[in-house]
Amino acid sequence: MKLNDYFEQKKGIGILATADAKGIVNVAIYSRPHFIDEETIAFIMADRLTHKNLETNPYAAFLFKEDGENYVGKRLYLTKIKEEANSPLIETLRRKKTYKMQQSYERETKYLVYFHIDKVLPLIGDGS
Repeated sequence: MKLNDYFEQKKGIGILATADAKGIVNVAIYSRPHFIDEETIAFIMADRLTHKNLETNPYAAFLFKEDGENYVGKRLYLTKIKEEANSPLIETLRRKKTYKMQQSYERETKYLVYFHIDKVLPLIGDGS
């Protein structure tokens, strides 16, 4: 199954991990990635710690655990390749069109951050 199809079909929880220039790690819950092509994904983010970390360290990891009691999912190892501030593409990508956010969040600058997928591993194990 293609990775894009996997993320379109599976429901679960995603966690994006980043680190700053000093290596101090942050983790945050994120939605499933938006696929640009088979090697490129994007996340919509506000200018918070995850985005700040990516300004000084382009590497990230995305962990996705499928819904259910089993430990099934994916780990994506990523490198940031570019970003767009307040891109019109953000509104077309949002999955929850009616999601009500705090007004202060809605007024913030949003970034569409693009990543190259460097490696894909299962949730548990090394894939061998």
